[in-house]
Amino acid sequence: MAKMEVKTSLLDNMIGVGDMVLLEPLNEETVINNLKKRFDHNEIYTYIGSVVISVNPYRSLPIYSPEKVEDYRNRNFYELSPHIFALSDEAYRSLRDQDKDQCILITGESGAGKTEASKLVMSYVAAVCGKGAEVNQVKEQLLQSNPVLEAFGNAKTVRNDNSSRFGKYMDIEFDFKGDPLGGVISNYLLEKSRVVKQPRGERNFHVFYQLLSGASEELLNKLKLERDFSRYNYLSLDSAKVNGVDDAANFRTVRNAMQIVGFMDHEVESVLEVVAAVLKLGNIEFKPESRVNGLDESKIKDKNELKEICELTGIDQSVLERAFSFRTVEAKQEKVSTTLNVAQAYYARDALAKNLYSRLFSWLVNRINESIKAQTKVRKKVMGVLDIYGFEIFEDNSFEQFIINYCNEKLQQIFIELTLKEEQEEYIREDIEWTHIEYFNNAIICDLIENNTNGILAMLDEECLRPGTVTDETFLEKLNQVCATHQHFESRMSKCSRFLNDTSLPHSCFRIQHYAGKVLYQVEGFVDKNNDLLYRDLSQAMWKAGHALIKSLFPEGNPAKINLKRPPTAGSQFKASVATLMKNLQTKNPNYIRCIKPNDKKAAHIFNEGLVCHQVRYLGLLENVRVRRAGYAFRQAYEPCLERYKMLCKQTWPHWKGPARAGVEVLFNELEIPVEEYSFGRSKIFIRNPRTLFKLEDLRKQRLEDLATLIQKIYRGWKCRTHFLLMRKSQIVIAAWYRRYAQQKRYQQIKSSTLVIQSYIRGWKARKILRELKHQKRCEEAATTIAAYWHGTQARRELKRLKEEARRKHAVAVIWAYWLGLKVRREYRKFFRANAGKKIYEFTLQRIVQKYFLEMKNKVPSLSPIDKNWPSRPYLFLDSTHKELKRIFHLWRCKKYRDQFTDQQKLIYEEKLEASELFKDKKALYPSSVGQPFQGPYLEINKNPKYKKLKDAIEEKIIIAEVVNKINRANGKSTSRIFLLTNNNLLLADQKSGQIKSEVPLVDVTKVSMSSQNDGFFAIHLKEGSEAASKGDFLFSSEHLIEMATKLYRTTLSQTKQKLNIEISDEFLVQFRQDKVCVKFIQGNQKNGTVPTCKRKNNRLLEVAVP
Repeated sequence: MAKMEVKTSLLDNMIGVGDMVLLEPLNEETVINNLKKRFDHNEIYTYIGSVVISVNPYRSLPIYSPEKVEDYRNRNFYELSPHIFALSDEAYRSLRDQDKDQCILITGESGAGKTEASKLVMSYVAAVCGKGAEVNQVKEQLLQSNPVLEAFGNAKTVRNDNSSRFGKYMDIEFDFKGDPLGGVISNYLLEKSRVVKQPRGERNFHVFYQLLSGASEELLNKLKLERDFSRYNYLSLDSAKVNGVDDAANFRTVRNAMQIVGFMDHEVESVLEVVAAVLKLGNIEFKPESRVNGLDESKIKDKNELKEICELTGIDQSVLERAFSFRTVEAKQEKVSTTLNVAQAYYARDALAKNLYSRLFSWLVNRINESIKAQTKVRKKVMGVLDIYGFEIFEDNSFEQFIINYCNEKLQQIFIELTLKEEQEEYIREDIEWTHIEYFNNAIICDLIENNTNGILAMLDEECLRPGTVTDETFLEKLNQVCATHQHFESRMSKCSRFLNDTSLPHSCFRIQHYAGKVLYQVEGFVDKNNDLLYRDLSQAMWKAGHALIKSLFPEGNPAKINLKRPPTAGSQFKASVATLMKNLQTKNPNYIRCIKPNDKKAAHIFNEGLVCHQVRYLGLLENVRVRRAGYAFRQAYEPCLERYKMLCKQTWPHWKGPARAGVEVLFNELEIPVEEYSFGRSKIFIRNPRTLFKLEDLRKQRLEDLATLIQKIYRGWKCRTHFLLMRKSQIVIAAWYRRYAQQKRYQQIKSSTLVIQSYIRGWKARKILRELKHQKRCEEAATTIAAYWHGTQARRELKRLKEEARRKHAVAVIWAYWLGLKVRREYRKFFRANAGKKIYEFTLQRIVQKYFLEMKNKVPSLSPIDKNWPSRPYLFLDSTHKELKRIFHLWRCKKYRDQFTDQQKLIYEEKLEASELFKDKKALYPSSVGQPFQGPYLEINKNPKYKKLKDAIEEKIIIAEVVNKINRANGKSTSRIFLLTNNNLLLADQKSGQIKSEVPLVDVTKVSMSSQNDGFFAIHLKEGSEAASKGDFLFSSEHLIEMATKLYRTTLSQTKQKLNIEISDEFLVQFRQDKVCVKFIQGNQKNGTVPTCKRKNNRLLEVAVP
């Protein structure tokens, strides 16, 4: 390899021992301690060779993520730590690449995690196989078959909240590419006795509780059921609710899964009807009655339940009632009808319920098989998954435990045989000498149970078929006679004297020494459970049902196909099923998962060593380890072995050039490992003793530490050299930068000094030139000053001369003027004296008026039209002139103020003027509205996308858009509405949606009424007989009443050329449909501030309380 590939291994960072074949020393205690150590570190999986041991953690662990699936995908079985995914991947790759059919056998007792293990196997296979629409549909159907079977076949027990009460074997079929094509499911021994009776602390099958919890009321009524569990005798009440289990949600999951699998709606409905019928069968009760001939018979107490069952199943009520009361026995040509007493009637009822449910379950399995079976005829590869009950040892063991343990004996037998066969084939394939392995062969126990002549099952069948009185005691007597000398059979009543005084063995019991230990069986019920008898009358009644599914479940009830032959017993049926299963398993390559339950409390982090020890014994784990390590405990291919241990030899480290086997030989010779401790196969190295492997691991660990130390040393040297070279390079760079900085600093100092010297020299030269210029300037200024003084003297002399000349001329003019005046006065003295008074009066009056106007020029007030200041009149005779002048000035400044207005401002002031004429001194609300500008469209409908629909519906210009409170005509309550006024219409719209509620043409508006109070309440009166007046007049309340009334008045006047009547009164009449109602305003204390409140007093009065 050009580059060393780092791989993980089962032996890396191992907690305890990952593969117990390598366990030293090997005994029961070390096995349990190893499992406990790994369990405490969340390592729930352990190997025994290729067998996976799974310990239920009773909690979720982060070891099943998609990333984990990718980690184990296409990896060697021992390459990573033990995991169920490793076994699943090994089985899938063997099936896909080597064309070998596989089977995965999952065993363990109830609560050990068998069902979850089977789900994990199927989910892994679904994740790693091919993709595509059809492939995904097949995978989904295979996975969704689990919820359906769990609902009908699983129940809550004291050991497990989701215990499988049946055995399941699924064959998953693949094409040549490894893509799933379909599957076939086989079921074994459903625990149907649970339908009629459950032990304390346990529940019936899940589906009963899921149906009552999750079905809708409509479905329950259709099925004639009630949601209360206590209504049904077949349901255990002490454990009806399970913590952490949502039966309603699970019911929805089951129905969805049935739909995915392929159940039709009418099929699901039929299944639920059968389940409901089973539930209601338990409520049928009987009472004894005596006949004339002295025989006891039974009658049904309450026939309502029977009636509802018959309605559900389509059976004639009299037919089913007779089937519960009579039994018909046919022998050749004779028919004998006998009555049933109360005990026999209850037995018949329970037998019918058990058979009905058991046959329904078998029908479900067959129906699922129809949906998931492969549709193509091509040759298929098969992977079987067996999820079956483990070995059971209870305080009271009956027929069910006997059958289950018989199945486990057969599985143990085939497990040992296939394991030895696999070992032997590998030894032959690798050319290793095969040595005989001693092990316990449980064939003698299987023969004790299944022998066709004197086996326990054969004798049980013989006893059931024997005429005469047959009881469990007669069966036990027969066993004591036939099996007394068998070394694995024990009974107190047998002829073997060694058990006569064994007090641990009751008289009504027998004991079998299984491979997993001794089990004591109570013989009571063996005969009845093996017979599994259903009276022919009930079968015929079921066949007569109008319910298609129920009729198909009882084909033997068809009178045309009456078979007087006794049906096969439960034991013989199960024996045949197990034989078929074993034959099927022997044709496939087996893979084993052994599940262990760590405690009985179903709690995390608890490891009960006694309980685990018991399971280790009956699972035969110690025997399994001994068989696996009887020859060579460890084997590994040459390439990974050389890759893992090559650092232990100088010749193989770091790279070996030759074949891998030669490298391993050199390696083992160098390490001086004894020859008898290993053997070379064709492709693998075989190591006999685990100690040799652990020695190799210790040497490898020590060598890795040495190599790590060497790597650290080389790395530290490289790091120090690199650091030194970096420091040296940095020092050179710093020195270069410092020299550059020093030179730059010295250059800056020289430059600065030069600049200072230059500045001083330039300053000295400038000052010298400045002095010269200042001297030259002073000389020029002195000459200018002297010249100025001289010119001033000359000018003053000339001015003095001119002034003197001017005085002389003025004196001459004055004298001349006086002379002329004197002449005029002498000439006109007579005329002056005649008109002097009038002239003086006119002159004085003219001067007073002139003075008045000149003073008014300075006393005129501001140009603001609202400025009321005006100067007082100085003389009484000017009073009228003073007032007229004030009026003219006010008109003039108002005109000047109006000339500044735009057209819009002119319109606003016109509306304000109109409002003043309408409401001043009439409405108390008017003064507060004077200072508020009239805006009109308060709601910006064009900008608000919420009112886009409203905007599109209105084509005219909107004059007012405001939210008002519309008063309800019936009760006086208010509702928010959008009030819209256009050129021709008045509209009301919903505030939230913008939908138009009312539209009133302005020609239909006759009057607006309001009170004189300080409120916003007003009424709009409509023309009688108009379409808008069908419901009557409108009552509103708004904060902008003055503006709305004014704009409505002006718009109506503009459109109709008629003035709108504005009525202001504290009482006025309005029209509500056909009635006239008086609106009366009263004073009152308001709870909500200043908002008026309306209250309808009677049909003729509506009171409005205002503050």
